[in-house]
Amino acid sequence: MVKKIKKIKKYSQGEPLSPWREKLHEVIFEADTPSGKRFDIILIGCIIISVIAVMMDSVVSIRLQYGFLLDTIEWTFTILFAVEYVLRLLSVRKPRLYAVSLLGIIDLVSILPSFIALYYAGAETFLVLRVLRVLRVFRVFKLAEYLGEANTLMVALHASRKKITIFLYSIFIFVVVFGSVMYLIEGAENGFTSIPKSVYWAIITLTTVGYGDIVPQTHIGQMIAATVMILGYAIIAVPTGIYSAELARAFKSGAVSNVACSNCGQEGHDTDAEYCKYCGFEL
Repeated sequence: MVKKIKKIKKYSQGEPLSPWREKLHEVIFEADTPSGKRFDIILIGCIIISVIAVMMDSVVSIRLQYGFLLDTIEWTFTILFAVEYVLRLLSVRKPRLYAVSLLGIIDLVSILPSFIALYYAGAETFLVLRVLRVLRVFRVFKLAEYLGEANTLMVALHASRKKITIFLYSIFIFVVVFGSVMYLIEGAENGFTSIPKSVYWAIITLTTVGYGDIVPQTHIGQMIAATVMILGYAIIAVPTGIYSAELARAFKSGAVSNVACSNCGQEGHDTDAEYCKYCGFEL
């Protein structure tokens, strides 16, 4: 029985990382250590510089004068980020789990546009997605409390998704009905040339945007428009109330830690967690 328990425990633990991979994991994933913090600060600096270079490349005058330099900077950082991505996969026990995680996907997406641009011109513009990687700043500067707050917001949003979905479905019915009514009342002579265009008017009126490109001319149409505008203000309170209620519940769940799982590389665990909530590996 004891042997069986040890076998199960060993299986759940997984094979340990080799010393160099363990050290690599510490540098890349753990911002608590001096080397890990230095690595992440350098990485964020590189990300910001590469994004600025891509933005400058979109300015024609700068492109004509410094095109070669900007291309060199872009490919230099692309190669560096590609190497860093491979090292991240090597520094965890199960690379596949990290590859399909949110941060793993962002890391991959940040390097793909350069290679895609070799076959499809203009794809390099999507390199600005690298700015998403700056989210790692929450780990670098020990802002665990902010990471916890962000996690709380996501938990509340996830918990209220069904209620918000029903609310959006109701709004969809609302704008279709009012758009159809306005199409019948105003007609093509007043700009309401079709039901889809009338629904478009209902949406911009309900959201209080009011572009003014379509305006009802009849008295009945104006009364309906006024009703939709007032309802637009009233409707704002519905999703706000739903989300606020779930947010209040989420605040009771506690904070999260900076610890990254050495098995899958995921973060955002509870401060008292002993096992990874994504793969079950012992932290």
